[in-house]
Amino acid sequence: MRVAVVQMNSRGDKAANLDAARRHVDQAAQDKPDLVVLPEYWACLGDGPAEFHASAERFPDGEAYSTMAELARTHGITVHGGSIVEKDGDAYYNTSLVFDPQGREIARYRKIHLFDVDVPGGVSHRESETISRGRDIVTYSCGGYTIGCSICYDLRFPELFRALRDRGADLIVLPAAFTLMTGKDHWEVLLRARAIETQTHVLASGQIGTHAGGRKACYGHSMIIDPWGHVVAQVGDHPGHAVARVDAEYQARVRQNVPVADHHVL
Repeated sequence: MRVAVVQMNSRGDKAANLDAARRHVDQAAQDKPDLVVLPEYWACLGDGPAEFHASAERFPDGEAYSTMAELARTHGITVHGGSIVEKDGDAYYNTSLVFDPQGREIARYRKIHLFDVDVPGGVSHRESETISRGRDIVTYSCGGYTIGCSICYDLRFPELFRALRDRGADLIVLPAAFTLMTGKDHWEVLLRARAIETQTHVLASGQIGTHAGGRKACYGHSMIIDPWGHVVAQVGDHPGHAVARVDAEYQARVRQNVPVADHHVL
């Protein structure tokens, strides 16, 4: 199976972001991937609750929802729609949607761990002021593989990745808008660690560059990592995409040679 991660510089203009996503997926589709992954908040990376909430959609209504379904159907691929803001009742969620090659929704994951931190440089992030927490662990099937869902800050919680592996995940997808300050020190280290621990391929699709009027910045470095922890493809410091092949035989050898799943005692 061939997989692609898309890296974007989304901002507060939802229409412009949707157009950019279409271009990126169209370009990625030329490399004939089976699965394409968009980044976190690809439809709107805003500044504060009001802007995020204004971009929210009630599924299956909404332009972002229909755009993902259309892209999947047009190119005959599975589209893992990073994440967008979902409105359900009075609550808002940071939600990943997945569409099969016929444009049908096959998975929905609401981000479990919310990013409430004060990062170096005096910038504060309070995702819980905007977003409610999800509770369900989600996997889906694509091309004979089981794929696990996670989003951004989830990366720091290995118990979620262990739970996904225990549910049979062969790949774990992590769309993100990882901050520049934390990303330069932690992004690749944590991604490789999660791949090594779970012996899965990890597909990390990120935002790059500034947003919120230039007051916030994302690290980018979207990458695909194999089950031994090697980075096999990566996007540079610009919007774009990277493609790699998922090797089931190699993964089986890794799991056979170091059978950590058989040795869990806790």
